[in-house]
Amino acid sequence: MLNPYFDNGRRRRSEKRLYEDLIIEATKIYGVDVYYLPREVINKDTILNDDVPSRYGQHYKIEMYIENSQGFEGERDIFTKFGVEIRDQATFIVARRRWEQHIEPRVTTLRGEPYFRPKEGDLIYLPLSNSLFQIRMVEDEIPFYQLRNLATYTMQCELFEYNDEDLDTGVEDIDNLESINAQQWVLTMDSASRQYQVGETVTQTLSTGTIVSMEVQRWSDSDLKLYVAHVGADDGKFHIPIADIQVLGSSSNALARPSAVSEHLSLRNAGADQSQEFDDFEAGFIDFSEENPFGDTQ
Repeated sequence: MLNPYFDNGRRRRSEKRLYEDLIIEATKIYGVDVYYLPREVINKDTILNDDVPSRYGQHYKIEMYIENSQGFEGERDIFTKFGVEIRDQATFIVARRRWEQHIEPRVTTLRGEPYFRPKEGDLIYLPLSNSLFQIRMVEDEIPFYQLRNLATYTMQCELFEYNDEDLDTGVEDIDNLESINAQQWVLTMDSASRQYQVGETVTQTLSTGTIVSMEVQRWSDSDLKLYVAHVGADDGKFHIPIADIQVLGSSSNALARPSAVSEHLSLRNAGADQSQEFDDFEAGFIDFSEENPFGDTQ
């Protein structure tokens, strides 16, 4: 039996409260402000239990402590034949009480289910390095029951790889990732009754009755070009924008007919071929002249 003269945190709530206060204070001193982005499930795959077209439409600012004091962990930067891959990893720690006060009650109504802890698949935006990390695993038992209490959540994260997710958080630096990396289509309009609004949903009604919806990324009124992304349809099949069918804006009520439709090469797609960059890079230190006895002459 335990020694009855020592409490060991069984009944003294004041000690537990003090322990949590110290953690919160230390996080506010040594931590950083981050944005927590809950993942919204749009179309869940019941077979693989995954949701590829995820949406991140909310952001919550909260302080967290970065456990990696000497820099990001993981495999770091890797040079491959397909380009450069950055595989940084980081561990974030948040006080449980701060989570319960600041995030849990506000995110509960987002999906209609309890949001009692950080969840795998959610994102953490670190303004310090302008990086977006995705939570891979949440540990809620470290440190292990000090004063018979669990005071923190430890989140193991890795650098987020954008895969055409919908980012509408309201934070400009985060939402810009979508406009840079998302697959986009350019609709050249013959005219426009009103101005399309960035972020609104526009639709096309096909001859079969199928409604194709798209999200406006940019509207150029000088040349009447509409840039759209996240193309989807109510029949669940793959569709792309079609010329000569009117495009209606849900918020602006703008109505115009595209005379031409083309795929827009984003910065990601335009920079996919890095052969010239590698040629310029190696030219600075690889010597193919006759003066190099270990190299082949050209």
